[in-house]
Amino acid sequence: MTDFKELKRKVKHIPEGLPSVKVSLVGDTATQFLATAIRGMGVERGYNIDLFEAEYNQVERQFLDPTSELYNFDADFIVLFQSTHKLGEKHSLLTTEEQARLADERLAFVASVCEMPVLTNKKIICLNYPEIEDTVFGSYATKVTTSLTYQVRKLNMGLMDLSQQYPNLFICDIAGLQNKLGRDYMFAPNVYVSTEMVLSIDALPYVASRITDIICAIKGQFKKCLILDLDNTLWGGVIGDDGLESIQLGHGLGIGKAFTEFQMWVKKLKQRGIIICVASKNNEETAKEPFEKHPDMVLRLNDIAVFQANWETKVDNIRTIQRILNIGFDAMVFLDDNPFERNIVRENIPGITVPELPEDPGEYLEFLYGQNLFETASYSQADKDRTKQYQVEAKRVSLAKTFNNEADFLKSLNMVSTVSGFTTFNTPRVAQLSQRSNQFNLRTIRYTEADIEAMAADQNVIDLSFTLEDKFGDNGLIAVIIMKRQDAETLFVDTWFMSCRVLKRGMENFTLNTMVERAKVAGYKRIIGEYLPTPKNKMVEQHYPQLGFNPLENASSAQYVLEVDTYQPRECYIKTK
Repeated sequence: MTDFKELKRKVKHIPEGLPSVKVSLVGDTATQFLATAIRGMGVERGYNIDLFEAEYNQVERQFLDPTSELYNFDADFIVLFQSTHKLGEKHSLLTTEEQARLADERLAFVASVCEMPVLTNKKIICLNYPEIEDTVFGSYATKVTTSLTYQVRKLNMGLMDLSQQYPNLFICDIAGLQNKLGRDYMFAPNVYVSTEMVLSIDALPYVASRITDIICAIKGQFKKCLILDLDNTLWGGVIGDDGLESIQLGHGLGIGKAFTEFQMWVKKLKQRGIIICVASKNNEETAKEPFEKHPDMVLRLNDIAVFQANWETKVDNIRTIQRILNIGFDAMVFLDDNPFERNIVRENIPGITVPELPEDPGEYLEFLYGQNLFETASYSQADKDRTKQYQVEAKRVSLAKTFNNEADFLKSLNMVSTVSGFTTFNTPRVAQLSQRSNQFNLRTIRYTEADIEAMAADQNVIDLSFTLEDKFGDNGLIAVIIMKRQDAETLFVDTWFMSCRVLKRGMENFTLNTMVERAKVAGYKRIIGEYLPTPKNKMVEQHYPQLGFNPLENASSAQYVLEVDTYQPRECYIKTK
């Protein structure tokens, strides 16, 4: 972890050209150093964080006063830091009846913040409450509803429940961070007494990192794929030399237990939607044998989206995986026990994350827990099917190689799409794709579930969602269009994003055909599209010209217009279901 001194240096030397993110920090204790750490961590992640820090202990005033500096600053993200220390001070001055209601009172305040109309489109990052064991009751505190321990735990549980209720609320789990680092690491009494700062200098980078993890995930910068080496990474020993019976795996005593528990962690990642792949220098048949035959393997072949085992370099195999998955290298994590292989991958694949695994496999998990590699800002049931979808995509790639031309290949897929507006069933997935889509995203506007619901009810919005399935399987919801009325004859394409898994199958043509058809029915004469460049969406820079749109003269950005009445439907091999 980058130390505070280095983060402070980064703030003084912010590179030009970094995208700006507006963040407000509101706390009930001293937050000056935390503000610096957040800005420094932002630079490390590629953002110039424009940060407003509210004055000390003005939480209620900042939120309840409509003329406050918080509202004047109008940040994209609001970090709310109410400390356990201030909670404990208040708790000590209350009657026992009031102590029993302390958590409920704090939760009501957070809920009121989330419900403020002016904050509906803001992302509120609320830090939860690390425990302070005051030993007033000892362990019996867990049975006393008025105790500080009981109220803090109730409060943290209540915050998790609130985050389910309010899509714009995100909980930064610094209580979990304290569980990992320890209270003596997180809190320095001598610093607190003289500064009112409840976080130690050493803890600041960790807390700032967790806050920045959430910001980056909401901005669409997160990890989607875990690529694994096999020998001495997934099991102990070398399968090609030691044989199936001699590799180290299992729940008994010894290092095999560490590898088994590591596989359990990977299995949970797969279940939440992380794409699991293999890149191994091995004969494919030999490499697959433990997955097929070893009784103590937790992971099986159906858990692996892309399996690359051969004698090519790890770099070449990772590049092959990237071509099949069609995601950025910066969305990938590579784990390998060999320092040489790690360095080769780092040097030749810019953007990929390659953690420096400990030498002892028994330390793998604790090390990886501390890295928080797979922060996310959304989760849906569709994530569970991601591995299967990419396994199917690998089959499509193999099939394409057997055809002499693309048209025959596309016809052979028997593709069908369901087109609908935004519904209660697809809204979570639409919002999730809005947060996640980076490469095929013309304007990269992020929307919450509440935003999607509002647009679905707006008569001036044409909202379209597209699924795609073929003979290999169902890709689920893969494209979204939001067109807004600009005037009586004109629609503006506010949002057009699509999953990169379905590129080169004619989905762009099918989508545009549908857009024009809906525009005609609604009486519009033209459609205007706009391309707003980001570091990740270069691939769609020429999207509108390639689809027959013409440049819009005198526009302040890259805008293009399509005349609806003269449009000729574009060729595609997708049928409407």
